[in-house]
Order: sequence, then C-alpha cells, then structure tokens
Amino acid sequence: MDATKLNPNAELEERRKQAGHVSAAAARKRHDRGQLLASERIEQLVDPGSFVELDRYAQHRCTSFGMGAKRATGDGVITGQATIDGRPVFLFAHDATFLGGALGEVFARKVCKIMDLARQTGCPIIGLNESGGARIQEGVSSLAGYADIFYRNVLSSGVVPQISAVYGPCAGGAVYSPAVTDFTVMVREKGFMFITGPEIVRTVTGEDVTFEELGGALVHNQKSGVAHLLAESEEDSFLMVRQLLSYLPGNNMEMPPALAPTPEAEPPDQHLLDSIVPFDPVKPYDMQEVIDRIFDAGGLFELSAHHATNLITGFARLAGQVVGVVANQPKVLAGVLDIDASVKGARFVRFCDAFNIPIVTFVDVPGYLPGKDQEHRGIIRHGAKLLYAYCEATVPKLTVITRKAYGGAFDVMGSKNVGGDLNLAWPTAEIAVMGAEGAVNLLYRKELAREGGPQQLKELVAEYRSRFANPYVASELGYVDDVIFPSETRRLLVQALSVLKNKRVDRPARKHGNIPL
Repeated sequence: MDATKLNPNAELEERRKQAGHVSAAAARKRHDRGQLLASERIEQLVDPGSFVELDRYAQHRCTSFGMGAKRATGDGVITGQATIDGRPVFLFAHDATFLGGALGEVFARKVCKIMDLARQTGCPIIGLNESGGARIQEGVSSLAGYADIFYRNVLSSGVVPQISAVYGPCAGGAVYSPAVTDFTVMVREKGFMFITGPEIVRTVTGEDVTFEELGGALVHNQKSGVAHLLAESEEDSFLMVRQLLSYLPGNNMEMPPALAPTPEAEPPDQHLLDSIVPFDPVKPYDMQEVIDRIFDAGGLFELSAHHATNLITGFARLAGQVVGVVANQPKVLAGVLDIDASVKGARFVRFCDAFNIPIVTFVDVPGYLPGKDQEHRGIIRHGAKLLYAYCEATVPKLTVITRKAYGGAFDVMGSKNVGGDLNLAWPTAEIAVMGAEGAVNLLYRKELAREGGPQQLKELVAEYRSRFANPYVASELGYVDDVIFPSETRRLLVQALSVLKNKRVDRPARKHGNIPL
C-alpha cells in the first residue's frame, strides 16, 4: 500500500507538490523565451508570502477527444487572494503550460469564484493573462464559462478596479474580458491580443500577418487604444500594476489612498509657469512641463501614453491627494480633439468619477478636428462621449485654461456649464467661438474681399483678440471664476480640492443613462 495513504499529512504534502508541479523541461522552455510561469508571476507581483491559493486541486471532468488523459491539478489557472503594498487583492493567472491556458468549465468556475469574492469584499481584481481562448474539447461549456466571466466583469465595473496584464498570445474569449476591465498592461514583443489568430486570418481573408502586426503590444498601445500601459518586460509590468494600484481605492465606496503632504512633494520651478506659454498663439509648448510644475514631485502616472497623444490622461497627486489629469497637448495636432482623443478622455473621466477621483483638466484646444475622414467615422457621436462623461461626472472638477478654448471644445473640457466646480484661466487664455483670424475672415469676408488688404486684416484680428479672445470677458460673465498668474495654480488647486473633497451631487433616479457608444 502507498505509504501516503497511511499518513494523511504525507498525502497532503504530495498533493501540494503535484499541484504546483511544472516539468523542468517546460519551465526551461518558458524561461528561454523570457516568460515566467504563472506561479512565478504571482510571486513577483504580490507581497512576499501573502498569496493564498483557492481551488488548488480542481480538475476538469471532460472525457471527450482524449481529454480524460489530459489533466492537471488546478486545470490551467491559479486563483487566490494576496496583498499588494499591504492592501488586499484577488487575482488569477493563466497557466499556459496546460493546454495553452485554454479555458474550460472548471477553469471558468475558479475565476468566477474569486471575481465574486472581489466584488463582495470590495477588493481589486487582477488577471494575468496568457490563453488561447475557449477549450475546444469542452465545447459549449467553455463558451458558457466565458459568458459567466464577462457577466461578472460588467457586474464589477465601477464597483472594484479591474486590471488585466497580457503576457502571451490571447485569442477569442480571452481578449474580451481584458477589454471590459478598466486597465490593460501588455508586455512588448511578448503579449498579443486578437479575436482570431494569424492562421485563421490567413485562411479566411488570405491576409498574411504576424502575431506582432495583428495584435502586438505596440499595435494595441499605439493604434487601437485597447491597452493602456506598455511594459518592456514582465518585471516592468509588475511595477506598473503596483504603481497603478497605489492611486486607486479598493472599491467605489472608498476614497483613493492619500499621502501626507511633505515639503519634498513640492514640484520644482513653479515660477517658470509664468513664462511657459508663448505669447504667439500658434507656437506650441509641452503641456507635460506644465503638469510637472504643478503636481507633487514624482509627476504624472500617464495612461494610454502612446495613443491619441494630443490628449494626456493619467493620475497624479496634489498635496498627497490623488487626482485624475486630463490635458490637451498643444505639441500634437495643436491639442485638437479628434475621435481617438475623445474616446480616450471619456473612458478615463468615467473611471475617475466611478472611483471618487477628482478631475483636473488643462485646456488648450482649438476645437474638434474637421474633415471628411473624421465626419464619416463619427466625430459627432464619438466627440459626444467626452461631453457626456464630463456632464455625468459628480466628483470635484477643477479646470485651468492655459491658452486656447475655442468652440464646442471649450464647453466639453470641464467648462463651468458642464459642472466645473472651479474654473481658472491664465492671462494667455483665449476663450472664443473660434480663432481670431478665422472669425474675422467669416465676419468681414465681404469687406475684406472688396477693399481689405493685409493691414486691415491684421487690425481687425488685433481688435477681435482684444475684445473677445481673452479671459476677461468670460470672467466678467462668470464662466471663469478667476484669472490667475500661472505660478499660483498649484496653491489654488490644492485649496479648492480641500474644500470640495466632501462634494455631493443628487441626480434624478434612473436605471442608467444612454451614452452615445
């Protein structure tokens, strides 16, 4: 008789060894490719010794297509709870050494269990993804398992933060869950996401594409906007996830974690803000330099930094308090709002509002991007998403107009009339329906065509700018609360944030709004 059968402790010890066992050859193969095992990813992400595994001994029950002989303790996914920087989280990690991390019925039930626990206990849920999608051998049970996960993603949305990290090829159902979560990290040249892989694309369309071209980390960080963070390595991704979590509350009933303000947090060279915006309205400057001189030292934790770069989004701190930052970037397309920037900004604003994170907006925007391509692709509908998000948000909204605030884009970017709580303008601010030269050409086109020359145009532009394209008319009418020296910005934002931290807004009872998706 097996000695372990006579000694329950020995049996448990043996079962634990088998549960965590990956052959030396399989481990070596992954390490040679620069990839960690699922258990190693968890160990490196969470606080040492904090991980508690759940459903360690689960196995599938499928016997079709030879699956009876293909078994692994844990069924291809590790699930459990842990702490990160002392704060509780729930997480799962796909184990690609078993059937490529493909999902089956038991696999899905394990994931659903910890998603339920995360929502019920008010803790973030983190998914470490590397999966080929549904387990073909289990048929409809695999599809149902994905639907169960998607349903919980939606139930958890706006309740607890959901973070996905992608470390290898993910296809089919394995990409829809990350798409519904709040933030996705992808590892360069290792992480891939696509609805169908290159082989099926080649069969169906005849198009010959590589993994990287179809759904690599660069593609989804730069072009599609599906991913929010680009990691250079798996180790880099763990640092990113930990840093991201440091700005987030555990759930929607908590405030984001604050730090005690210290003299060391004061940003350097705030006085340089008074000369940072060029007096020439067509000359660009870097909005990142503005942000670096206003928020706490350490700067901005930027999200979607490679996508729609005409709009900056990310988290920062003001005197230790977490805020979400939305800023036009005049260095790129003059800071104009296009489809990608509108969608990027809208999603970020809605996340901040769901998790009690105040929004600080910096405005230098000449309007929405005109043209046939944008109109045909739906700039009206997509641009309205950003408008909807700002109108819907009830967290404190602080807005600073640094230079241009033209047309409908002025309204959208946190204006007083869409619920801005404190709206400040720098002396360089230009608040108008459109730019001075465009307005003059429209208003005086007949006179200029009949008798106007370059001198008359110049004089009319100067008159328009002095009368309308300045912050004082808006300030007189109450659309701007104050015109300030740029070097005063940090102090005034910190004071306003302190006053507004207990802001409450009552909205009409309804099931939900109907954002123009």
